Amino acid sequence: MAPTVFPLIMLPLMAYGVWRRVRGNFGPQPIRRKRMVARIVIFSLVAGLIALVGLYNVKLLEGLLGGLVGGAALGLLGLRLTRFGRDQKGADVYIPNPWLGVALTALLVGRVAWRFLVVMPQMQDPAAAYAGPPLGNSPLTLLVFGLMIGYYITYYAGLLVHHRRFQREHAPAAAD
Repeated sequence: MAPTVFPLIMLPLMAYGVWRRVRGNFGPQPIRRKRMVARIVIFSLVAGLIALVGLYNVKLLEGLLGGLVGGAALGLLGLRLTRFGRDQKGADVYIPNPWLGVALTALLVGRVAWRFLVVMPQMQDPAAAYAGPPLGNSPLTLLVFGLMIGYYITYYAGLLVHHRRFQREHAPAAAD
């Protein structure tokens, strides 16, 4: 694939992904337990695979681990700011804090865009065809990825726990 075609394909896909992520930070969101569990598993696998990069460069692993710890702390903050309720149909929903999710998304998009601008000249020059993994050479980039991964693992796991409590508290009284 020609280097000039790659951005034409990837930019709309990335824009759609960002739009979906930002849209999911506003208003009541349905609780989908299976999707949340699947996301926790996927994010955990991604974190493990990215951590393998640390086998050849410890600074990258430090960036990722720092991001995971910071992301977990932000996930706990996000849980404190999340409210639970029911929609008009009686389905359980959660209302996330929009600013925390949007800030993390903006941070990730900004960092990926910056790395793309740095790597793009290497993609244009056939002599510099391989200069290492495009997003994996920077501890700061892995810190940002770690923030996102740690946040969403902690947030979704916490949502599952809090949702279970919410269901118990709002369950109809059992007949004696």
